[in-house]
Amino acid sequence: MISSATETIAAVSTPPGEGAVAMLRISGPEAFIVAKRFFRSRISFEKMQPRHLYFGHIMEEMVPIDEGLCAIFRAPASYTGENLVEVSHHGGVAISARVLQLALDLGARLAHPGEFTQRAFLNGKMDLTRAEAVMDLIQAQTLQAVRAAALQLDGSISRAIEAIRSELVHILSHVETSIDFPEEGLEPNIEEALSKRIFQVRQRIDALLSTENQGRLLREGIRVAICGPPNAGKSSLLNQLLQCDRAIVSRFPGTTRDTLEESVRLKGILFCITDTAGIHHTSDLVELEGIRRSLAVAKKADVILYIVDAAQSQTFLPPDGLPEDKLHLVWNKIDLLTEPFSCLPASAAISCLTGAGIPQLISRIAGWTGGLGQQTSSGQLVTINARHKSCLKRAATSLERASELADGVELIAFELHTALDAIGEVTGAVEREEILDSVFSNFCIGK
Repeated sequence: MISSATETIAAVSTPPGEGAVAMLRISGPEAFIVAKRFFRSRISFEKMQPRHLYFGHIMEEMVPIDEGLCAIFRAPASYTGENLVEVSHHGGVAISARVLQLALDLGARLAHPGEFTQRAFLNGKMDLTRAEAVMDLIQAQTLQAVRAAALQLDGSISRAIEAIRSELVHILSHVETSIDFPEEGLEPNIEEALSKRIFQVRQRIDALLSTENQGRLLREGIRVAICGPPNAGKSSLLNQLLQCDRAIVSRFPGTTRDTLEESVRLKGILFCITDTAGIHHTSDLVELEGIRRSLAVAKKADVILYIVDAAQSQTFLPPDGLPEDKLHLVWNKIDLLTEPFSCLPASAAISCLTGAGIPQLISRIAGWTGGLGQQTSSGQLVTINARHKSCLKRAATSLERASELADGVELIAFELHTALDAIGEVTGAVEREEILDSVFSNFCIGK
């Protein structure tokens, strides 16, 4: 739901549970009135300076139930752009719930998920890409993901989108001039120049679209499926990557009959690794189901590591049906070889027993995914998400149609307007209620 600026909202902004400190956040036209009804300090709210901390007591029916610190932020110089109060007190489930209930009983209502950030967007404190970056920063699981979210919060995507939008506005102004003055029309040399400018805008959009997969890898991790024949060392590789005995390892084939998934951070990158059942010819119904699950996991992975025993005279090749662009051979047990082992560029050589080649394999997995992020000319990392991709693809389609129109400036203008609207949806310059609901419903309450 779109937030109402006439209502005062409140929520606990710290995670639930026991902790040293919890924080209540109140925002809206009556934020100061609500807060001063339960927070008592030697300095009255009217005399408090913004962005200063004041010690006081939290009162319920004139009886102190906790002590803490209060900070006020006057509109528009606050996170939400409204009057904002933050009350920090001792952490704990019961006290946090009680302080929140005091604020609700005294005139505030419970905030919806993401409503504080939604109000920041509606009040012009940030655009949609920066709002999404707030949630990405909170959910980031690696330092690389943190850096990408921080750059987006600083406006890396906003600036790229604004440059595209500004160029489209200039192109559209030339086209609409010819509509206003039809007797002049578009001169051939101007028409050719506009076509070139449209093509250049499409190139910028394509460059951003190419970062969507890298953005997903940063946020969600690289999905790695470990596949191969029985006894090749799949579970041993999982244990090596996790640095613990997570999977049962045995010299008997068929130990793993189901998928086993774990996440781990390696060299600053999040990996979501799945160990799978051995792929081979069998009539055993349980093994067949395990193989079916192995193939299903592999098809959804970003990287498939197909493990084979380098010491065996017979090489087990990958079965048909696995995506070849994601498939990479990993030769295991090189410690058993008497001669040095060399492998092809799309493969790797390791020993799960000694750990040889494992660090190199980790680096190569990241390289096989195409890298993590597109850098701008200033060297900043830019990675779009699925919503940005949808908007940009619609813009690219409209620009392609516009460039294919040989005549009819009205139709060209229509397609340019459509592209401009789609670009505007990325940052929220063109507001759609369903878009706002989709973005902010994924936030935690209190943010």
